[in-house]
Amino acid sequence: MQNKIQIFEEKKVRTVWDDETEEWYFSVIDVVEVLTETERPRKYWNDLKKKLLTEGSQLSEKIGQLKMLAADGKKYLTDVASTEQLFRLIQSIPSPKAEPFKQWIAQVAKERLDQMQDPEISINQAMMDYKRLGYSDNWINQRIKTIEIRKELTDEWKSRGLEEGVHFATLTDIIYKTWADKTAKEYKKFKGLKKENLRDNMTNTELVLNMLAELSTKRISEVTNPETMGEHADVAKQGGEVARNARMELEAKTGEKAITALNAKQGILKNSNKE
Repeated sequence: MQNKIQIFEEKKVRTVWDDETEEWYFSVIDVVEVLTETERPRKYWNDLKKKLLTEGSQLSEKIGQLKMLAADGKKYLTDVASTEQLFRLIQSIPSPKAEPFKQWIAQVAKERLDQMQDPEISINQAMMDYKRLGYSDNWINQRIKTIEIRKELTDEWKSRGLEEGVHFATLTDIIYKTWADKTAKEYKKFKGLKKENLRDNMTNTELVLNMLAELSTKRISEVTNPETMGEHADVAKQGGEVARNARMELEAKTGEKAITALNAKQGILKNSNKE
């Protein structure tokens, strides 16, 4: 299973790619929010499920659940629909966005098949998504690199038997706390974020420091071969300390704080070329 955020008209839609069925699964709540623009998509979906059952439709009964990343950085079981189910679901939601959304779904499915043949296409798509949201080329290059480093670290954790969810979140918090003096939750609060992705709201400097922390954690793990969660936690702290030392030295030489409350809405999109 591979989780990914897709972008439709600047709206985020959580998806999961199932390698076994070779099919995308879309978060129903996210789709409902996009099509209806309601502030209560969960209530809309619950009401729609009841309506479908009353009408004798079996669609809602066939909707499955998969773990998806939520705003708090943790994964929870979420109602998901396959491409075929989603097309049928859209017919039950009156929306002027229905047709363009159907075209978008078809394009997402096609792009995934293309990406399986050429991984470079996936990277190019991510760059286009960030460009569409207004990020600078300089920032985008840094962000793409952080995604690569993050995946290498999580692959290292998986290879040692750690599980996505609590294990990954705990170790990530240790890394953040060590180099930035803030857990992920504290970091997001510092930047005034709620549902937004923390890394999408980091400056170039913050991205580089976090990337150094995660790269260091992976390398230390490779040479020390941690087995217990306690040992992994110690490795995460050591990796974070490498970035913390770099941060402290940078701040001493520049007289400026490396960690800022600046977020995408407040200036990263405008200032990311200046760092």
